[in-house]
Amino acid sequence: MTTHTALIVDDEPDIRELLEITLVRMGIATRSAPDLTTARELLEAEPAHLCLTDMNLPDGNGIDLVSWIQEHRPETPVAVITAYGNMDTAIEALKAGAFDFVSKPVELTRLRELVSSALRLSEPEHQESQQTDDPGLLLGKSEEIRRLRSQTRKLARSQAPVFISGESGSGKELVARMIHLQGPRSGAPFVAVNCGAIPSELMESEFFGHRKGSFTGATENKEGLFRSADGGTLFLDEVADLPLAMQVKLLRAIQEKAVRPVGESREIPVDIRILSATHKNLPELVKEGSFRQDLFYRINVIELSVPPLRERIEDIPILASHILERIAREYDCPPARLSPGALAYLKGYGFPGNVRELENILERAFTLCDSEVIDTDDLHIGTAPVDLPAERGGQDANTGTAVPDGEMNLEDFLENIERQAIEKALEATRWNKTAAAKRLGISFRALRYRLKKLGME
Repeated sequence: MTTHTALIVDDEPDIRELLEITLVRMGIATRSAPDLTTARELLEAEPAHLCLTDMNLPDGNGIDLVSWIQEHRPETPVAVITAYGNMDTAIEALKAGAFDFVSKPVELTRLRELVSSALRLSEPEHQESQQTDDPGLLLGKSEEIRRLRSQTRKLARSQAPVFISGESGSGKELVARMIHLQGPRSGAPFVAVNCGAIPSELMESEFFGHRKGSFTGATENKEGLFRSADGGTLFLDEVADLPLAMQVKLLRAIQEKAVRPVGESREIPVDIRILSATHKNLPELVKEGSFRQDLFYRINVIELSVPPLRERIEDIPILASHILERIAREYDCPPARLSPGALAYLKGYGFPGNVRELENILERAFTLCDSEVIDTDDLHIGTAPVDLPAERGGQDANTGTAVPDGEMNLEDFLENIERQAIEKALEATRWNKTAAAKRLGISFRALRYRLKKLGME
């Protein structure tokens, strides 16, 4: 078994000794240096699995060492030790390429978590994954998607907060998942939350948890999203939709690496990496005053831009083939493929909804097309989805279902009509699905799709 080695760089002998004792107890061999020059000499002579450096050194600072390691020993993760509360310095170090940071006075529990996380980057399976161009979740062969895959691999080696920008439907959550899966936290939870989907009055409880009885309706303890992601990654999608009051509390939780559940008197430490995204122009919202500048500064340590689908049209054939294969598997149907004309049409389309719109177009075409080949006419781009007739007052002419005059759940009502129509067609054809589909005026695939969607298989 290979022993991990760490280089400790600090001009204070007491600090070096404390760090050495902690790491040796973790089974890690240590070397130490009192200054920048010595640290460079030691790293040139022999690489280390990890470097811990103080910010203030007699002949330079920790960021100088971070930059040098990035150039000469990029495989070595380096963490900086900053003065308490000096977030500006910590963010500067992360931007320079530091793996993570820890503040003085050093909390040994936090230090051990950081060291364990950094050393996972040296594991053989992680090294292999970093040296291949396995597309993973980011499919495509365009230069834009290759560059994005390369950036996610590099960012996976860091614990720096990443802000992912891009249009709706472009795949921002997939990018976040790839950063998580390729990093040292891959074995821990990846928790994604749409900030715009949580009612403002429930946000604090959803994020930080609550104690039983802390408010009306709190019938049991709840751990919240931060603690659910402990040890892993928390992805804040549509972070621009957070109200200002919640932005303040979120900033404190990120900076203190701790949360206080509603009704709790003490803070609970959490170890998470924050990734965030929005399709909105966050710098513009900061200027308008609807998004806090200090929070923006904290989550936007590194920005990663996801290209829209129209800028990587050569990826459309690969994406389309993958989507159609997935749909066929999900609905247990024979696979379908695009005709050359349909593929050419898709390549010329602007895709304002990006990859998500491509998925919707292909799923609709797959369910409505009788043939194994989807042609241009089957795509129905720019048209409303083909579905059952809209409801009318009184009784529906086909089903005899009465439409209530008062309030109702429209989705449940239409689903009930659809269920009744399918049941009648199946009964009339003695459960011959091909004949039932013809009787309903839909394709066999469309019937299979609806049976699975309605749980009628």
